[in-house]
Amino acid sequence: MTETAERTINKWLITITVMLPTIMEIVDTSVANVALPHMQGSLNAGTDEVTWVLTSYLVSNAVVLPMTGWLSRLFGRKRFLMTCIVLFTLASLLCGSAPNLAALIFFRVLQGAAGGALIPTSQAILMETFPPSQQGLAMAIFGVGAMFGPIVGPALGGWITDNMNWRWIFYINLPIGLIATIMCAFFIFDPPYLRRAAGSVMKIDYWGLFLLTVSMGSLQVVLDKGQQDDWFNSSFIITFSIIFVISLITLLWVELTHEHPIVNLRLFKAISFSAGNLIMFVVGFCLYSSIMLIPLFLQTLMGYSATDAGMVMAPGGVATLITMPFVGAALQKRDGRKIVLAGLIVGAASMFIMQGLNLEASYWSFVWPRIVLGFGLAMIFVPLTTVTLSAIPRHEMGNATGVFNLLRNIGGSVGIAAASTLLSRLSQFYQTVLVPHITPYNPLFQLRINQLKQALIAKGMSSTQANQTALEIVYGMVRKQATTLAYNRIFFIVGLSFLAIIPLLLLLKRPAHQAGPMEMH
Repeated sequence: MTETAERTINKWLITITVMLPTIMEIVDTSVANVALPHMQGSLNAGTDEVTWVLTSYLVSNAVVLPMTGWLSRLFGRKRFLMTCIVLFTLASLLCGSAPNLAALIFFRVLQGAAGGALIPTSQAILMETFPPSQQGLAMAIFGVGAMFGPIVGPALGGWITDNMNWRWIFYINLPIGLIATIMCAFFIFDPPYLRRAAGSVMKIDYWGLFLLTVSMGSLQVVLDKGQQDDWFNSSFIITFSIIFVISLITLLWVELTHEHPIVNLRLFKAISFSAGNLIMFVVGFCLYSSIMLIPLFLQTLMGYSATDAGMVMAPGGVATLITMPFVGAALQKRDGRKIVLAGLIVGAASMFIMQGLNLEASYWSFVWPRIVLGFGLAMIFVPLTTVTLSAIPRHEMGNATGVFNLLRNIGGSVGIAAASTLLSRLSQFYQTVLVPHITPYNPLFQLRINQLKQALIAKGMSSTQANQTALEIVYGMVRKQATTLAYNRIFFIVGLSFLAIIPLLLLLKRPAHQAGPMEMH
C-alpha cells in the first residue's frame, strides 16, 4: 500500500493527471524548432538572436529543475504543481501574443521557469503512486509522454506554422493547461511526509538559490553566445565562463553544508545515481543535437517545408510509442542495464546511418534512421530512469528527479551549442577542401560551367552575366556539399558519443525488486 493510496484515488487517474502537464512542457521544448525561420521573419531577428527563443526556455528550466524537491517541501507539492501549471499556461498565452523578440524571450523565460518543475514533480508522483515492482511500467508510461515531445513536437509545430501561424504553437497549451489544472485539483494529494514538511518552518537557502541561478544562467549564456562570439577569443565569453566556474564551486560548498539545501548533492554519494545522471547527460546531448540538426538539414539544404520536416521526425515518435510499453513490461523480468546497452547500440547505429545522407536522399532515407533512433531511445529512457531512481528514498524522490532532468537539459544545451559550432567550423573546413577542385583545369568544372552558361544565355542573359551567374551557382553547390559533409561528420560524432558511455553501465546497480517479484511468484 502506497502513501498516495490512502486517498483511494485510482493510480491511472493520477497517471493521466500528471502526464498532461508533462506532455505540454516537453512539447514546448521542441515545438519551436521548426518555427524558428518563420519567427525570424516576422520578428525581424537574426539567426543567432532567434535561437534564444529555444535556449532562454532551457536556461530558466535548468535553474528551476534542481530546486523542485525543495520547493515542493516548502509550499506543498499539490499547491506548487498547480501554480506551475497555471503560470505555464499564462506564459504560453503571453508568448503567443509577444509583439517583438525581446518580449518573446522574456515570456519564454517565465514559461521555462514554470515548466521546469512539471516533469520532475510528475515523475516523483508516479514513482510514489506505483509499487516498486511496477515502477518500470510507471516509467514506461512517463517515457511515452517524455518522448512524445521531442518527436511529435516538430511535426505539430511544422503543421501549425505552415497552416496557421507560429503563434498558435503557444496557444495550443491553453486548453491542455486548463484541463490539467482541474484534474490536479481533484486527483493529486500530498503524501503525509510532504504535509508535515510543508507545515514546518524551513530555513531558506538564499545563497543556494542565488548561486544556482547565477551558475546555470552563466553556463547557458556561454553555450548560447559562444559560437556567435568565437568562444574564448571573446572577453564576454571568458567573463561568463569565470562567473560560472566560481559560482558552481561556491554552490557545491554551500549545498553540502546547508541544513536544507536547494539541491541535495549528497544523493551523488550513490555511485549508481551518479553514473545514471552522467549517462542521461550524454543521452540529452545526443538527442537534442540530433533533433535540432535533422529539421535544419531538411529545410536549409533539401528545401523541405516546416510540415515536411516535421513529418520526417514523426515516424520515429511512433516507433518510440510502440516500443515503450514492451520495454516497461520487459523491465519487470529483465536487467534494465542490458536494455539500456541495447538502446545505446541502436541509437549509435541510427546516427551512423544518417552519416551517409546526401543531397540526393529521398524522404524515406531520412525517415528510416529516425525510426531506428526511436526504438533506441525507448530502450534507453525507461530502464535508465528506473535503474537510476530505484534506490532513492521516497522523501528524496523530488530532489532526485529534479537533478536527473537537469542533467538531461544541460546535456541538451551543450549538444545544441556543440552541434551549432561544429556545423559552422566543419562547413568552412570542407569548403576549403572542395574549392581547390573548382579550377579552369578541371574538365568536369569546365563542362558544368559551359552547360549553365548556355542555359542562361538561352533565357536571354548576356555572355558576361551568364558567366558570373554560372560561377555563383557552382559556388552555391560547393557550399551545400560542404555543409552536407559537415552534417555527416556531426552525426558520426553523436554516434560515437552513444557508444562512449557504455562502460558507465557497469556502475549502475540492478534494482533489488527486479529479482524479488519473480522469485515470489
